[in-house]
Amino acid sequence: MSQFPLYLAAFALLIGVLVVVHEFGHYAAARLCGVKVLRFSVGFGRILWSRRAGADATEWALCAFPLGGYVKMLDEREEAVAPDEAHRAFNRQGVGRRSLIVAAGPAANFALAILLYWGVFMAGSSELLPVLGAPPAASPAAAAGIANGEQVRAVDGQPVVTWGDLRWMLLQKAVDRDSAELEVINARGEIAVRRLYLAAAGEQGWEGDALERLGIRFYRPDLPPVIGKGVAGGPAAAAGLLPGDEILAADGADIATWQDFVLVVREAAGRSLKLEIGRGDTVVTVDVVPEAISERGTRVGKIGVAVAETPESARKIRTFVRYGFIDAGAKAFAETWDKSVFSLVMLGKMLTGEVSWRNLSGPVTIADYAGQSARLGLDYYIRFMALVSVSLGVLNLLPIPVLDGGHLLYHAIEVVRRRPLSERAMEIAQQVGLSILVVLMAFAFFNDLNRLFSG
Repeated sequence: MSQFPLYLAAFALLIGVLVVVHEFGHYAAARLCGVKVLRFSVGFGRILWSRRAGADATEWALCAFPLGGYVKMLDEREEAVAPDEAHRAFNRQGVGRRSLIVAAGPAANFALAILLYWGVFMAGSSELLPVLGAPPAASPAAAAGIANGEQVRAVDGQPVVTWGDLRWMLLQKAVDRDSAELEVINARGEIAVRRLYLAAAGEQGWEGDALERLGIRFYRPDLPPVIGKGVAGGPAAAAGLLPGDEILAADGADIATWQDFVLVVREAAGRSLKLEIGRGDTVVTVDVVPEAISERGTRVGKIGVAVAETPESARKIRTFVRYGFIDAGAKAFAETWDKSVFSLVMLGKMLTGEVSWRNLSGPVTIADYAGQSARLGLDYYIRFMALVSVSLGVLNLLPIPVLDGGHLLYHAIEVVRRRPLSERAMEIAQQVGLSILVVLMAFAFFNDLNRLFSG
């Protein structure tokens, strides 16, 4: 419960920024095309606050239901328009201008994602190296001959710099390929190629951790169980654990390495753990309750601490990655494009049944991840905001009536038919589109609640 204010604030900021950026895209395009904007609303329903400003006295409003927003433009199909303003009505614009205004919302979300990624890549961050741990027996990674401590240098000839790069590249390739070649190097400097078969990643409809099913695990050096950095307001901080504390035992069982401690905490989600702590020359007892969170579909415990890494261990598993202005921009564009395509591919596989609908997430899961990323630091939070911005852009371009993509579909039909759809046809389409959205939202909320209560 102590984390609730942080999670709520992180979610509110995330949704607020993404909605404002999306709607501002529509607003800016409308102004560029000479269309009069009557209202710019963040949220739906009853207006809580509003103010008029600008040459057109546009109403800027904040409404009761915050998950979305809209830009209301002058339109003869909705209300009477004065003859001297008819040329500024949305419906009087050519199909090209109307399409530009509609597409500008999703485009703004993609632009935001590019800018966020660009900034993160230029600022740089400490990243995990793509060093592999010992795979489980009988896993695809074990069959490929992957050994503990091997570092991946390339996947199918593409260079790999960080653990995040490796995860992302393998997920992309697992969608449409049956195998990938991993070029690895071991501690002795020997280079080898491992062919990893990827079919297992898509088992169970892509639910849970796809890379764990492949046997791809991060290398965990045998570090002493000493606490390093902690998360403010986390369970460990609330229990009084301090940087430098050494974990001697948990529930009476001796703890020899940090990995031993991690495994105990993960299995103790939501229940109290009695820890024996070495603090200086004294031994103290501390009770801590690991927070239960959903991690790739699995319920695990976390207490909000990281291991105290030694300089030697840090060199083995971490690197600082920073890009120059041009390279950061190119990588930001590529990241946004790749994640957009991946989202569309996964949505398509949901329709064909290859991907489980249980992967669909709603606002509760997004709020949870927003809070978790905020706790990890600004870098993680900005990356998560960029990812959700990409997802929002893709979602709005789907050819579903009510969404921006549905309106673009109307315009495409208008170009082919050389005349707009009838009011009746559009009304029926809107009802169908609304029904589809309600069903999707119901699925998302159900999945959220299922993750919340069953992990």
